[in-house]
Amino acid sequence: MADLKKLAEEIVGLTLLEAQELKTILKDEYGIEPAAGGAVMMAGPAGDAGGAAAEEQTEFDVILKAAGASKINVIKEVRALTGLGLKEAKELVEAGGKAVKEGVSKDEAEEVKGKLEAAGAEVELK
Repeated sequence: MADLKKLAEEIVGLTLLEAQELKTILKDEYGIEPAAGGAVMMAGPAGDAGGAAAEEQTEFDVILKAAGASKINVIKEVRALTGLGLKEAKELVEAGGKAVKEGVSKDEAEEVKGKLEAAGAEVELK
């Protein structure tokens, strides 16, 4: 039981960037993806790919492709949108190709994209 308490304390102490990385590892390596309500769901078998393609996409990822000429403005905007610290936001912006927001609605994704593009970034929605 003490090991579980220690693990819980370590998870609570993660920075936003570390928590995002943990989410990616759980999703990619183990097929575990957090649900919208915060509970953990297991990814099921692929099933009917044709039916899934016919459904309209409801969740979008906002990917920062490049910071552009105004990197400082983009870092400020990323900090405002994500709540990351200066160091984490700078690393995210400099890495390029990273998700700023994941699993958001189309409206929110468009809003985030607009703000980042206004700051000078090159952004993609997936």
